[in-house]
Amino acid sequence: MAALRRKFGEDYQVVNTNRATTFSAPVKKKRQRFVDKNGRCNVQHGNLGGETSRYLSDLFTTLVDLKWRWNLLIFILTYTIAWLVMASMWWIIAYIRGDLNHGHDASYTPCVANVYNFPSAFLFFIETEATIGYGYRYITEKCPEGIILFLFQSLLGSIVDAFLIGCMFIKMSQPKKRAETLMFSQDAVISQRDGKLCLMFRVGNLRNSHMVSAQIRCKLIKSRQTPEGEFLPLDQCELDVGFGTGADQLFLVSPLTICHEINPKSPFFDLSQRSLMNEQFEIVVILEGIVETTGMTCQARTSYTEDEVLWGHRFLPVMSLEEGFFRVDYSQFHSTFEVPTPPYSVKEHEEKNSLPSPLSTPTPALTESHGARRDRVFSVDCINTSEERGRQGGTGGRLPSKLQRMSSSGKEDLQRKVLMLSSQHSEKACSTGDLPLKLQRLSSSAGPEAENRLQLKSLKVGFEPMTQSTGDLYQHSLAPTLSPAPVPMHSPLLSAGGRPEDNLPAKLRKMNADR
Repeated sequence: MAALRRKFGEDYQVVNTNRATTFSAPVKKKRQRFVDKNGRCNVQHGNLGGETSRYLSDLFTTLVDLKWRWNLLIFILTYTIAWLVMASMWWIIAYIRGDLNHGHDASYTPCVANVYNFPSAFLFFIETEATIGYGYRYITEKCPEGIILFLFQSLLGSIVDAFLIGCMFIKMSQPKKRAETLMFSQDAVISQRDGKLCLMFRVGNLRNSHMVSAQIRCKLIKSRQTPEGEFLPLDQCELDVGFGTGADQLFLVSPLTICHEINPKSPFFDLSQRSLMNEQFEIVVILEGIVETTGMTCQARTSYTEDEVLWGHRFLPVMSLEEGFFRVDYSQFHSTFEVPTPPYSVKEHEEKNSLPSPLSTPTPALTESHGARRDRVFSVDCINTSEERGRQGGTGGRLPSKLQRMSSSGKEDLQRKVLMLSSQHSEKACSTGDLPLKLQRLSSSAGPEAENRLQLKSLKVGFEPMTQSTGDLYQHSLAPTLSPAPVPMHSPLLSAGGRPEDNLPAKLRKMNADR
């Protein structure tokens, strides 16, 4: 249908195979373009009021922007009026001096020789202006006003020539016609390239002369309404065609396919094949470059409406390798063919990929609760391990009964507190009866002085924590008391011989005897 519509126009009929019923398809109203396919902008300025005087302030540009018919008319009228005015001034001088009455008098010296009517004055001006100089009409030395008028005529003629001839030269050398040899594809296509959905169109250069520093830009023309309720007719939005990567700088020797990647930053992020039928927009393409032969900047423009964007199509290749050169087949320049393309938008595709899978990983809250439970179990295991170590080492049985009761009650309280404070990790250390190394060395020395010093040291140390053991946690929870520290099994005091009670200090032996 699209091919028939482009071939036969919008007004066509769809005829059913059944002869009994014949119906007409609804004729789609032709959409008004902002920029025509040939690059002409459909914008007219009206109700300027007093702003028209601004055109006269830049008269040269105004004349260049006019159409050719108006330029030619102004060119002819300017020279004709200037010639008539200057010829009239020469005739007036001759009339005032009375040269017209003595035109054929050889004894009379006129201002301008052989000027005796208006046609002769007009011919003298043309001969002077064009520097022809036939030699029949000339200014004499007895006419100072004629000499002044001759100087004014020369200056005015140079100014008029520079203005009008310069305007015509700029008008003829404008690179607008160079844009006629820059081609754009009739349609734009949307398909996948490198796994990404892209909007693409094709440009080409018909001449062998290159476009220096060619650069391409795209604008999306679409009306929209802001969240504040403001309506923006023909709002312009930039389409990225490789500005960040330098892909917009073209080496336009052969036809190139310009690509716009549709990503979250693109205005076509939520455009699908179905929504394309209901959209209303226009893509304006602007190609700029310097003409190699003249050095002037050239700009070519075209546009694509939503009807000229083909979903799921791709351009046919036009390059072929011949013997010694590459050949471009411009007969396939506008041709496209269908390719498999997802009908949904990039936004829908990303939302589909972002859906969570059924086999989800445990949540952080559950992981944290399991970790806390393992900490609590580990703390209780540490306490049990400490108790087993104390029983295997036999330290608890060698302590005084008062210390044993304090230790047993302290361990029960400690188990309850460790369960409450699960975040604190207890360290696996030795039993509650370990003494510092310094006290062990003092106890191993002979004599009563060593025993006295050991007693003083033990009284000063008391339950001072040496390591982060279970006895240390119990000591922090109770008030500090002055009590001698038990001697470990591997202490040198036990290795000296005799019963373990004999190796204890005197004060501890007395307390044990009382118990």
